[in-house]
Amino acid sequence: MAPRAFARLAEINAASGEAKALRVAVEGGGCSGFQYDIRLDDPAPDDLVLEGEGQKVLVDSVSLPFLQNAVIDYADELIGARFVVENPNATSSCGCGTSFAI
Repeated sequence: MAPRAFARLAEINAASGEAKALRVAVEGGGCSGFQYDIRLDDPAPDDLVLEGEGQKVLVDSVSLPFLQNAVIDYADELIGARFVVENPNATSSCGCGTSFAI
């Protein structure tokens, strides 16, 4: 996870007064075949928990192979501010970057 993403997650947690983790999951669907599900959540027993800068990122065991070597970053652009996934496993993706194909 990129430092910007950890920093933004810390800001979100500070503003909400809760210490939630960022869940990054892969689901079927989207215009390219798979789509990312990025949300605040609590750890589940089968999650891989990545920690950095006092923050946690969760990846479930089903999503893990699709996200191997991926980098989660935070982008604040004209189209909006959001967490983004730079996934080297994706062979193509949609224009908005929320869905991808392998």
